Amino acid sequence: MLNHEITSVAGKNKSRKRIGRGIGSGNGKTSCRGHKGQRSRAGATRFSLSEGGQMPLYRRLPKRGFNNANFARRYEIVNVSQLERFSEGAEVGLEQLSTAGLINDIESKVKILGDGALTKKLQVSAHKFSRSAEQKISALGGKVNVL
Repeated sequence: MLNHEITSVAGKNKSRKRIGRGIGSGNGKTSCRGHKGQRSRAGATRFSLSEGGQMPLYRRLPKRGFNNANFARRYEIVNVSQLERFSEGAEVGLEQLSTAGLINDIESKVKILGDGALTKKLQVSAHKFSRSAEQKISALGGKVNVL
């Protein structure tokens, strides 16, 4: 390659290493795996957190104390703009949101957020509302019902 042939895309696409194609290729016989050993075997994948003989980090760290993951409240989120699909003056509850495909499960808790615009008067029932969502719904004469 000469100086005037170098461009910004030179070397962008590197050709893959073709291994196991005979000894003349330079990558034959052991196919770049070396001799014997754990990594040379077919189907050998090591546990990613393995540290050899050393005690792994996840076993060295203490596992005591409180973890909020079991007690965290999780809400399914629906934006105000997604409520546009309902007709004028409709009552929008958990069943309607579920049949419209906006939430996965009727049993889950739902929070309405104020992202987007709303042009229809609706009666919306959910577990929680953001302040902006509440303002947008009530500004059009709609009703907000907290379950």
